[in-house]
Amino acid sequence: MLKQRVITAVVLAPIVVGGLFLLPPTGFAVFTGALLAIAGWEWANLSGFEGGLQRWAFALVLIALMVLFQALPVVPLLGALAVFWLLVAALVAAYPGGRGFWHPRPARLTLGILALVGAWLALNHLRSGELVLGHTGNNLLLILYTFLVVWGADIGAYFAGRAFGRRKLAPAVSPGKTWAGVWGGLAVVAALALVVAWRLDLASIAVVQFVLASLLTALASVLGDLFESMLKRHRGIKDSSQLLPGHGGILDRIDSLVVAIPVLASCFTLLGWLTPVQ
Repeated sequence: MLKQRVITAVVLAPIVVGGLFLLPPTGFAVFTGALLAIAGWEWANLSGFEGGLQRWAFALVLIALMVLFQALPVVPLLGALAVFWLLVAALVAAYPGGRGFWHPRPARLTLGILALVGAWLALNHLRSGELVLGHTGNNLLLILYTFLVVWGADIGAYFAGRAFGRRKLAPAVSPGKTWAGVWGGLAVVAALALVVAWRLDLASIAVVQFVLASLLTALASVLGDLFESMLKRHRGIKDSSQLLPGHGGILDRIDSLVVAIPVLASCFTLLGWLTPVQ
């Protein structure tokens, strides 16, 4: 298993890094759209569709909706996504109650559309919006920072959970997650945000806003992980697919980012640091 994980990581890392950080905005949009369409193929399985034709049809629907919605104003779409993720948080908190709302296969497909298309729109807003944050206007650094927040939250949660984890966060959804892990992840993200804010030479009030936005993004990443865990538990599967040997599926790798990206994009837009391109 370890050998498989290493080989997969070595092969995929250059592709992902190149697609995210070396392509122009149009190429970036195509690359990320293709990636999320494959994640949609996995989501169809989480929704109870096992047939290959049905699953690829859903992936094509996602691509069509990305093309359709990319022409709409992004700010109202981010606001609608915020409401959606609040509702998802309520569903995760209520589990195993509330399954009647999302158990039907069309309902789970709808959740996937909102999650994956929303993540694509927000990610491309991060890539193409006009960024003015301290001493940088580099959108690629903003995307990298989003990844670092999610990874920092995950690493902090792992070590704090192992050392101090007693009280379970959501035992019905993901028995391994603890409140100590959440606090440990937030501590790592707070430290990361302070270092980055110092490097960007942000004003005092902006430092507070930057740290709070980062912490909210970290919490959102936890929700993303729990949301996919809930769907997999309901479906009775361990991984979203076996596309990535040793790593499961694409959704298993990006579930946290699917929520974290729209949240960070919304926070930075609301604070005036990221302006949509007209």
